[in-house]
Amino acid sequence: MLVLALGIIIPSAWAQETAEPENKGFVVDKIISKVDNYIVLKSDLERAYQDYLTNGGSASPQVRCQYLALLIRNKLMMAKAEIDSVVVADADVDQYTQRKMDMIIAQAGVSPDELEERYGKTLEQIRLEIRDQEREQLVVRKMQEEITKGIGVTPAEVKRFYSKIPKDSLPYFSASVEVAQIVKIATVSEEQENLTRAELTGIRNRILSGEDFATLAKKHSDDPSVTSNAGDMGWSGRGRMVPEYEAMAFKLKPNEISMPFKSQFGFHIMQLIERRGNEYHSRHILISPKPSANDIKKATRYLDSLRSRIVSDSIRFQNAAKEYSDDVETKGNGGFFSDGDGGTRLMVDELDPVVFFKLDSMQVGDVSKPITYRTDDGKNAVRILYYKSRFAPHQASLENDWSRIQAATLNEKKDKILQKWFDKARKDVFISIDPTYDNCGILDENQ
Repeated sequence: MLVLALGIIIPSAWAQETAEPENKGFVVDKIISKVDNYIVLKSDLERAYQDYLTNGGSASPQVRCQYLALLIRNKLMMAKAEIDSVVVADADVDQYTQRKMDMIIAQAGVSPDELEERYGKTLEQIRLEIRDQEREQLVVRKMQEEITKGIGVTPAEVKRFYSKIPKDSLPYFSASVEVAQIVKIATVSEEQENLTRAELTGIRNRILSGEDFATLAKKHSDDPSVTSNAGDMGWSGRGRMVPEYEAMAFKLKPNEISMPFKSQFGFHIMQLIERRGNEYHSRHILISPKPSANDIKKATRYLDSLRSRIVSDSIRFQNAAKEYSDDVETKGNGGFFSDGDGGTRLMVDELDPVVFFKLDSMQVGDVSKPITYRTDDGKNAVRILYYKSRFAPHQASLENDWSRIQAATLNEKKDKILQKWFDKARKDVFISIDPTYDNCGILDENQ
């Protein structure tokens, strides 16, 4: 018997024999598993398996079985979530959907029309498909968190897990580093804010004079979703938008266009299209005021002064990061970048390319001079970097890779719990698998 990383137990002999039959013709798609009202398509499995291969995995019928088992387990969680009334907030689903849409559009590097032609679907059809996928991921994540809630591992369990790995099977890690940052976001001056208000007022006047709102939104709005919705935010209920936006929606009359108003994202003009009860349909144009060269110089001088204090040992870098950094994700960790498992040692190929190339000109222990850059959400900022340590390529060891081995130990423990849950929960729902995949043994009673 073989326990795979995802926790589904597959008989070794079966896994080795399982393979797709030779293609006798072109099949667009087909259902390969049903879990109550949920289905797994052949294309779902092929996409997951292809991603695994693209990321450097080795072709294996066993791994294909593993991914099918994972897809079926996810559908089972969806079915059980319905039975157990486990739900996720629509606002969260919408947020993740929009983030994914923005990423697809940015990576495609083409116009919305060209993207529609490439996919053979409208942007709205693409968005609805992505929304279903994001909702499933959120529900599955919530179910997994509930099932494995409170699970942890002791140092003794980590050592036992490590000792069971054959020495010739220990992973080989590439060079890794520990790097921290302190970030200062450039404060936009009142003068720049006034320029933004004036720009939006001018756009509002053009709309009132007859120009098309959607066209102007696509041309001027800084909201990333404008490429797919032309500024139309659809129907929203209370609590879905930031307070300033929602308050304006309930002040306006239908078809009225607001004067510029400020939120955490910048300045907006909004048109209320329709309102019914506690819901409203609106569209907007957002412009985020840009800091001037002088605003950026102020942030640079601030960090230059802070760096002098760090270099002279009047304050530790980690303490300065916690107290003064504007980056929420790293400041609580003393400014250190962290991996998905919470460890502070990052493989060099995991680093932001800009950070990677900067380290090339630094020595371990150095604190860089202020560097201007743009944050992930597009803000103009300045940062200083602390190059704490570098580790040469090496085979995994408890001494050097504790956090990674600890995370692997925890994942194995959670997988065993999820497997037990799967064995019990599958009796509560109807599950069928295409005979082509019988050799995976996913529903075998004596795993």
